[in-house]
Amino acid sequence: MEQHKHWMKHALTLADKAELIGEVPVGACVVLNGELIGEGYNTPITDNDPSAHAELRAVKAAASQVQNYRLVDATLYITLEPCSMCAGMLVHARVKRVVFGAKDAKTGAAGSVMNLLQHSALNHQIEIVSGVLADECAHKLSDFFRKRRREIKAAKKAQKLKENSESD
Repeated sequence: MEQHKHWMKHALTLADKAELIGEVPVGACVVLNGELIGEGYNTPITDNDPSAHAELRAVKAAASQVQNYRLVDATLYITLEPCSMCAGMLVHARVKRVVFGAKDAKTGAAGSVMNLLQHSALNHQIEIVSGVLADECAHKLSDFFRKRRREIKAAKKAQKLKENSESD
């Protein structure tokens, strides 16, 4: 469990990088034989790419590092439960294990809404370890969205004040 916490802390630092550029703070890293082989964080807004999720970026980097599209025996650490797009990619990559922090009650595909990672109809099932540093991961996300809602509310208020002053 200490190893899982170590790598989840690394994923949390990657989530911070996403937040610094205005992205939803999700970070991911891929570990093989105790070594970091890939990492990533959310950039769909920055890249104008709906597929630029943290785990997808981390797996692409890892596959490039090992020069193989299959990541047999690798573990993906991710601060948020994977969505269905990412879960499908992880199955295709043959990742051995997914360790995640916060559950995603709206789009989680590792047990919350559905479980694609262990679906019996698929040709590969992935071991799941959930809840590693869950509170830290969940707080990072909820704080981000709370701040974003405040910013949107303030911007709307400022716009309304501007419109009122222009109409006077």
